[in-house]
Amino acid sequence: MADETLLSGAGETRGDPTRTAVMTGAALFMVSLDNLVVTTALPKIRESLHTGLSGLEWTVNSYTLTFAVLLLTASAVADRFGRRRLFGIGMAIFTLASAAAALAPGIGTLIAARAAQGLGAAIVMPLTLTMLSAAFPPEKRGAALGIWGTIGGLAVALGPVAGGIVIDSVSWQWIFWINVPIGVLLLVLLPGWLAESKGASTRLDITGTVLASAGLFGLVLGLIRGNTAGWTSAEVVLSLIAGAGLLALFLVWESRTPTPMLPLRLFRSVSFSAVNAVAMLMYFGMFGAIFLLTQFIQNVQGVSPLGAGVRLLAWTALTLVGAPIGGILSDKIGGKPIVFVGMALQALGLAWIAVVLSETTTFPDLLPAFLVSGLGMGLYFGPAANLALGSVSRSEEGIASGANNAIREIGGVFGVAVLSAMFSASGGYESKHDMVTGMQPAMWVGAAVVGLGALAALLIRGGNPQAAADPQADLRTDSQTGSQPAAKAAPQAVLARKTSGPVQSADQAAAVL
Repeated sequence: MADETLLSGAGETRGDPTRTAVMTGAALFMVSLDNLVVTTALPKIRESLHTGLSGLEWTVNSYTLTFAVLLLTASAVADRFGRRRLFGIGMAIFTLASAAAALAPGIGTLIAARAAQGLGAAIVMPLTLTMLSAAFPPEKRGAALGIWGTIGGLAVALGPVAGGIVIDSVSWQWIFWINVPIGVLLLVLLPGWLAESKGASTRLDITGTVLASAGLFGLVLGLIRGNTAGWTSAEVVLSLIAGAGLLALFLVWESRTPTPMLPLRLFRSVSFSAVNAVAMLMYFGMFGAIFLLTQFIQNVQGVSPLGAGVRLLAWTALTLVGAPIGGILSDKIGGKPIVFVGMALQALGLAWIAVVLSETTTFPDLLPAFLVSGLGMGLYFGPAANLALGSVSRSEEGIASGANNAIREIGGVFGVAVLSAMFSASGGYESKHDMVTGMQPAMWVGAAVVGLGALAALLIRGGNPQAAADPQADLRTDSQTGSQPAAKAAPQAVLARKTSGPVQSADQAAAVL
């Protein structure tokens, strides 16, 4: 009974499990598919909207940055005002923003629409897990969340291929138009298919959200404009200084406010800090590499968007193989060595790409590197969720899971910005030679950063002694611990203690958005 209360949250009314699974599964698939679909379309967007590298970077980063920063706040708002209500608002925002992106006459409008999509996704995605868990009795939640993870994983794996099919068959605008009828249908079905529920009410950390958003925007703007405006220009220097200063104020604020969006006390744990460092560095290398590789495959190798998606499937689909293997092995020998091997393989794959990259590189030349990277990514995903949750007390697992999700997304934002800056400093789009010349140092930097992540994995400590010694810890109230309510991620937290498979799959799905 205690587990059921924690899983469902305060004010929960259980809805029809089948209808809830269909609604949340469709929403999860749509928002998870979106990011990699857009990545496949980047060369066509560059040609159609006459934009450059910075425009493409913002097309990806405006979505990811908004999603990462607003993830925790959106979940807290949903707990206070109603999850079904916020799910509907988030779905409406995502649907309208998709239409705006499809109609965008220029790159500025597209970037703004992508930022709005990120807001909608930040609201919708965590609620798909919360509401799905609340709709099923405890004895069936493991299977339900396993299906949830499978849906998200398939969306990630099929994203490049789906994008290629749509772009080749119609146009790049239809990767956004396709969201509109699905979103409208879900909104029509929403009142009768989903039950309303609420979590514990808490004060919202609006100040922290604003400081984090503005600080990250300043740093990313400086990195993106560096090569174009000059690294010593007033625009770039002021952007970097202002961004760093605002993030410093964010840390000061979070250390003093009674209801922080990111409780800094969690980072007193060496293991928790190491887990999040690994996540950030992993996503730095992965997002930055895929951002450039999709363009290389189309621009240098002369492959269509669909052909590029099929080739990238060798990377993304293998994560579905590696994650279960990593989960099974971590149950036997612990997650730390599995994460280390996964990060090492990912670094090896990126270094391999840097070595073989040339104007005449073929897909068979890249295939071994793609397979190694995909396997490494899957091995990382396998034990990642349990390691993040196992490094804090049970009462803090919810906020720890949300923080881990946000931090790794921020890693992806900086990966795209930094590797693109390396690409722009050494090369460009003028010719195949220029593109290869720019990509080689970027791939080496990505490999080095992920390699640092492998070393950071060695600092992770296995197990959760506090939770093991205190089996009632997950029943403590948030007022006792001083943290925000953990209800939004509690299903993952509780199930992580019961079974490894579904949680690992769910974490994998949420992670790659």
